[in-house]
Amino acid sequence: MTLPANHEEIEKARLDGEEAAIEATRAPLMDHLIELRNRLFICIVAVSAAFVLCFVFWQPIFEVLRVPYEEAVIAVKGREALAQATLISTGPLEVTLTQIRVALFGAICLAFPVLAFQLYRFVAPGLYSHEKGAFTPFLIAGPILFTMGALMAYFIVMPFLMQFALNQEVNATDGGVGIAYQGRISEYADTITTLILAFGACFQLPVIQVILGRAGIVSSQAWFNGGKYAIVGIFVLAAFLTPPDIVSQVVLGVPMVVLYYVGAGIVRLIEKRQDKENPAV
Repeated sequence: MTLPANHEEIEKARLDGEEAAIEATRAPLMDHLIELRNRLFICIVAVSAAFVLCFVFWQPIFEVLRVPYEEAVIAVKGREALAQATLISTGPLEVTLTQIRVALFGAICLAFPVLAFQLYRFVAPGLYSHEKGAFTPFLIAGPILFTMGALMAYFIVMPFLMQFALNQEVNATDGGVGIAYQGRISEYADTITTLILAFGACFQLPVIQVILGRAGIVSSQAWFNGGKYAIVGIFVLAAFLTPPDIVSQVVLGVPMVVLYYVGAGIVRLIEKRQDKENPAV
C-alpha cells in the first residue's frame, strides 16, 4: 500500500523520532538481564505472597470449588443427598497435596494482573507506539476473557461433568453389584483447577490474534486460510488440557474454534480501519 507524499513524510518523521527514542533507551545485554531479573523477582514475590494467603485460607477456596459437585448431586439425586456427598482421601498426604494444589491455583489467579503488567513493562521500552497499542487488548481484554473462560468451566463444564459421573452409578440389586461414585479429593481438585485454568488460558486466543494482527505479524487472511489446520490443533490441545474424556474435549474445543474466528474477524475489522486511515493513492 502506497501513501501520499505528505503522509509518507509524516510517517517517516514519526518513525525516525520513535527510533531515536528507542535508541536512547537501548541498554547493554547485562542491563536487560538485570531488568528481566527484577521483573521476575516481582512476579515471584507476587505469586509467593498470594500462595501463602491462599494456603492459609485453602478451605474456603475449596468450598467454593466444591459447589459444582454439590449442584450436580442436587440435580441428580436431590437436595437430601447432600448429607452423603463426600470426597474421600486415600493417602496420608493427599489432603496436604490438595491444599498445596488449591493454594497454587488461587495464587495464579490472584497474581495474574501483576504478571501481565510486569511482562508489558519489560517489553514496552523497545516497542514503537503502534506496537505498544497492540498490547492494550492484552492488558484490558486478557483478564476479562480469562474470567469468562474460568466462569464457563465453573458454572457449565464442571457441573455437567459431575452430573455425567453421578449418572453412571448403579443401584445394588439382589444378587447384583452396586456402583457408587466416591471421588478422591485430590482428583476432584486437579480436575476443576485444571479446567478453570485451561479455559481461562484458551480464552486468550482472540487477544493473541489481535496482538499479532495489530503488530502486522499475521494478517486476517492468514488466520482464515489456516482455519482448518487451527481446528485440528485446537482439538488436539483440548485433549491435552482437559480430563481424559471426549465430553470435556468437545466442550473446550468448540468455544475455542468460535473464539478463533471471532479473533480473525476482529483483525479484519482493524485492517479495514487502518486502510481507511491510510488510503492508497
